[in-house]
Amino acid sequence: MCGCASSSGNPRSYSLKQAEASSAKQTSSNSRKMPKRISISKQLASIKGLRKGSDLEKAITTVVLVYNNAADAEGKLIRSEAKKLLQTQFMHFIQGQEGKPKYQEIIASFDEKKNEPIDFEDFMVQMLSITLMSDLLEDIKTCAKK
Repeated sequence: MCGCASSSGNPRSYSLKQAEASSAKQTSSNSRKMPKRISISKQLASIKGLRKGSDLEKAITTVVLVYNNAADAEGKLIRSEAKKLLQTQFMHFIQGQEGKPKYQEIIASFDEKKNEPIDFEDFMVQMLSITLMSDLLEDIKTCAKK
């Protein structure tokens, strides 16, 4: 098992907007209510094509669902929100990488134009960059030797 929501059966939703909405108090009657988000595991279960899907198909679908839960109606994510999403969802991959120039470059790219939207494709490139520079592959090799 990879520890992702689809393999661990974690029923919690990974929506940053939901967390912010639930913790924020409404200060005026003009405040928008965030739509209630369905957990990632329930969303995965509702996708008929995934019932016989491979682990990889389920993993990629989980990434798409996590992104979509945080994105706006146009499928975009503000760079500052994308940074938070990666930092919260990838905290174990990021751990120990903070001092590396490549990690600092990735984070700086989110800070440069933090109010500018990012699309799913750009988000995936950044996510995969963090994955590749993490210790994940070395950890997997170490586990396989045991």
